Amino acid sequence: MKSIKIRPYIPEKLEIEELAPNHIRLHAYPFEPGYGITIAHPVRRLLLSSSVGYAPIGIKIEGVRHEFDTVRGVAEDVAPFIVNIKNLNFKVNEDMQQQEKFELHYEFHGPMELRGEHLSNESINVLDTDSHLANINSDAKLKFSLLIQKGLGYVASEVIREEISSDYIPLDAFFNPVRQAKYDFDSILHEGDTNFEKIIFEVETNGQIEPMDAFKDAVAIMHSQMSVFGAELSDVPTSNGRLSDDSPELKVLLSSVEILNLEHRPSNCLQKSNIKYIGELVLMSESDLKNIKNLGKRSFDEIAAKLNEVGYAVGADLPHELATTLNKRLAKLKGQN
Repeated sequence: MKSIKIRPYIPEKLEIEELAPNHIRLHAYPFEPGYGITIAHPVRRLLLSSSVGYAPIGIKIEGVRHEFDTVRGVAEDVAPFIVNIKNLNFKVNEDMQQQEKFELHYEFHGPMELRGEHLSNESINVLDTDSHLANINSDAKLKFSLLIQKGLGYVASEVIREEISSDYIPLDAFFNPVRQAKYDFDSILHEGDTNFEKIIFEVETNGQIEPMDAFKDAVAIMHSQMSVFGAELSDVPTSNGRLSDDSPELKVLLSSVEILNLEHRPSNCLQKSNIKYIGELVLMSESDLKNIKNLGKRSFDEIAAKLNEVGYAVGADLPHELATTLNKRLAKLKGQN
């Protein structure tokens, strides 16, 4: 018979596969039924819409007035040259990453085939080293400047035109470094229940950022977007300035460890350490719990499993208000004994 839970199980497993350079697969589990899509879909949306990258937003070419012009001695017209520039992926060097915008200046003399690798310098690396940009004829010169900007998503050149000086030709900017983000689900057996879920993410970037860093950033953005609710709800007063003593959380946390029905050895270890309440176990870190005198791995695993059954993982962070109220109530109860 399954025990009654007061909160969903907290997933603990994360496995990462490297499929190729800048391409990973993540396995996260076990999630309660229905929680997989709740988590996976917004993370994917954020990966594809809110990952920060760098892109050229403007180009200034000596002797060129507009994108339909030509450059003497260069085989390509300005328009295809600009397309070739826009297709490049720029990785900004670490000491430049604090800057949101910077300008790069180039001058090349023919005869030569100008490729992506020729634009790398102390500020940036061009990841598409072999990409063709232009053919410069003998005795010809190509001198140009690029504006590199940090940003999100896609911004049209019409918008960028308002952001740069008139001597620059605005470029459509594709900032997002994430090439692919997708997810799938697998059923997984957890404590005899086959309805639990595993989320399988695949993330691929263009090399500007590591895929795991992009994933972490997306999760951090989701947390920050949700924080508005925490800020608002923390201002909602309770009748006595703290959680009610008859709240479901406190009822469980202030219950005796005896209701966990532990075997003799872990029960004896807790008794000798004067640990009487479930809340005392929940407030302990994993290392503190493992360091209880004479508590072996098997006993630790049993306690962790029993805590999960009542809705708490070992070392889980309690909400501030709940932790504060719990500490006060435990201190009062221990003082009465």
